[in-house]
Amino acid sequence: MRKIMVFVSVVVAFAFTSRDSAIKNTSVVLTPESSLIVRGTTNVNTFTCAFNINKFKNPVSVAYRIEDSKMKFSKTALVLDNNCFDCGGKAINNDFQSILKSDKYPQITLLLKEIVNYNSADIQALIDIQIAGVNKSLQVPVKFKKSKGMTITGDLGLSLADFNIHPPKKFLGLVTVNDTIDIYFQLVLKEA
Repeated sequence: MRKIMVFVSVVVAFAFTSRDSAIKNTSVVLTPESSLIVRGTTNVNTFTCAFNINKFKNPVSVAYRIEDSKMKFSKTALVLDNNCFDCGGKAINNDFQSILKSDKYPQITLLLKEIVNYNSADIQALIDIQIAGVNKSLQVPVKFKKSKGMTITGDLGLSLADFNIHPPKKFLGLVTVNDTIDIYFQLVLKEA
């Protein structure tokens, strides 16, 4: 009788243990249809800097586990080389590189930590973003669509001051970059 109770206990334990908590590994490729754009303003104009997706280093390794309505990630990062941003001209490209302190910190890193409500179209992503050597954790609302791969879209407003970046002034202080920039992204992913 005792052996039967032990067996039943083990079976019940396995029945209530979620197999989803196991770590899954895959990799994805960012397709050329993807886009990532940084927009900012000055007291006189706006500027747009687009990331050259064709220079992105594919594939991206993805490791995750599922817990309840969350996908928790480990070591899943997008690494963006600062010199792959084009702002439309050599002078403004140099200014953008200077703002990002590219000589010391040549990359922006986005580390995906978790996704909440991953089964819905509107999800919340928790990311760690590193710009100019400063890390910040942010909740980012994103939209998810699945057709011929996955499309993830969203936008994120950032304060330069949060990353210890002082908005530059040009032409003897007549032109000043505003503290807030917006990052718009549409990531079209396919499993590698």
